[in-house]
Amino acid sequence: MFPSASETAPRAAATADDEDELEEVEVVPVRPVLSIAIAGFAALLAIGLVFGAQTAGPGSARIPYAIVIFGVQLLFVLAWTMAVRPPALAAVAGVCVAAALLADVTAVWPRSATIVPLLYVSVGAFAVAVLSQLIRPPDRARAKDSLGSTLLIVVGVVSFASLIVLGREPLGTQTIFVCLTATGVSLIVARLTDAVLAWPRLAPQVPRGAAGVVFGAMGGTLTAAVIGSYVVGFTPTSAAIAGLVAAGLGALADLAVGYAEAGRQMAGEPPTLWIARHMQGPLGGFALAAPAAYTMCVLFLT
Repeated sequence: MFPSASETAPRAAATADDEDELEEVEVVPVRPVLSIAIAGFAALLAIGLVFGAQTAGPGSARIPYAIVIFGVQLLFVLAWTMAVRPPALAAVAGVCVAAALLADVTAVWPRSATIVPLLYVSVGAFAVAVLSQLIRPPDRARAKDSLGSTLLIVVGVVSFASLIVLGREPLGTQTIFVCLTATGVSLIVARLTDAVLAWPRLAPQVPRGAAGVVFGAMGGTLTAAVIGSYVVGFTPTSAAIAGLVAAGLGALADLAVGYAEAGRQMAGEPPTLWIARHMQGPLGGFALAAPAAYTMCVLFLT
């Protein structure tokens, strides 16, 4: 039997609505100048984190590098809290700054290098941040939905302190050189490729191309392999493996930030501060590469 007019009408209306939704999908244009600027910011981060580790020494000589790390942590707190906008934003930002300072102190102060105090700082800071979101009723209503984003901010800001601990390991300074250089090259190449050829587009709402992500990871791996040929304690193979992990994680974190920002805009959330939004990706990439470098150094390289 043929469907009646009453049955076909809702189907036709649903089809028309679907077509309207497809037509309403806006393709976000790629801004080459912005991509180049983000690549420059990633280069500055890589230079500061890598060369700061090379100048760090034993004892109180680690304090200058801890100051560099703390400056990067402040940028991370500013960019990620302004972009994610968790409940009780000011309180969460204050807790994260205090956690960053405490994590740096616990990384510099102990006689033996260990990452365990950083885990305690992360757990305590997350608990305090969640409690601060439960004080006011408007924040309490959103606290449950923002647990993941709050945890991400806290863990990300503390993870930078793992570079201080890593610098105290036998191959730590060399590992920082290999892994963070690979991460920086990956982010720089990916963004510069997007400025020239953002193709194929991964999503209409995300101004990134798959070619940039692939070329970035490949460039970071190649750079690490070349460095491994000259750095004591590494071979081209071991450096390439470490560089591949760090570069890949950094590129994926940077890409994930673009998807998260697109999701917030599609959900109708108010736009965040533009400079914080564009700093978020490189900062997230290095925040993920830092504990990955520590893990590889402790578990595999030594």
